[in-house]
Amino acid sequence: MAERTDIQAIIFDFDGLILETEAPVYRSWCEVYERFGLELPFSEWGKIIGTANAEHFNPLSQLERLIGRELNHDEILRQRRERELAMIHAQPVMPGVLACLQDAKAMGLKLGVASSSSRDWVTGHLERLGLLDFFECIRTSDDVERTKPDPALYQLVLQALHVTPQEAIVFEDSPNGITAAKRAGLFCVAVPNEITRLLPIEHADMVLGSLADIRLPDLLRQVVAKRQGDML
Repeated sequence: MAERTDIQAIIFDFDGLILETEAPVYRSWCEVYERFGLELPFSEWGKIIGTANAEHFNPLSQLERLIGRELNHDEILRQRRERELAMIHAQPVMPGVLACLQDAKAMGLKLGVASSSSRDWVTGHLERLGLLDFFECIRTSDDVERTKPDPALYQLVLQALHVTPQEAIVFEDSPNGITAAKRAGLFCVAVPNEITRLLPIEHADMVLGSLADIRLPDLLRQVVAKRQGDML
């Protein structure tokens, strides 16, 4: 068995961290706006990344306000969804994810997923990508009343894996996800993608350009050293 640290579990976000789904969602909405000669401002879109809570910004309602008339919701949403899924299915697993999962298993670590998306969405993609069996626990929007930035998803994963916040670390990509992890008392490593690197992620404990930048044993040693340094 590979070297162990005092960290017993790794918890992954899903969208934008394991699979790049966030850029296709945004681009598909941008294409809808472009059909009406408009731009979808990223400043508004960024508010809903990493959460299922769209109360801050609804792109279709905003579009209707901008053009001053009602639209055929079913048709627009169907076309946009088809475009989104086509782009997502063309995406590979994010760089470094598979190696990280393999390292975690070799180290005897527990693995979980905490996602604001639905269970069918997360497990369907994980199964398609051949990654589902790596995870002992998957908690999604189906399991909680409030998704990220609320900490409930992470708290449920900790309970299911039977570890304390001090015994786990989180990989996240979005401000809402980072906030949720920190509220749950977890050490959070931000791994932003092309969309979320444009958002404020300074509240993460560490930031990586990609999970391919460092192997998991070396990263965990850095996490432990940083924790110890922060306590001095």
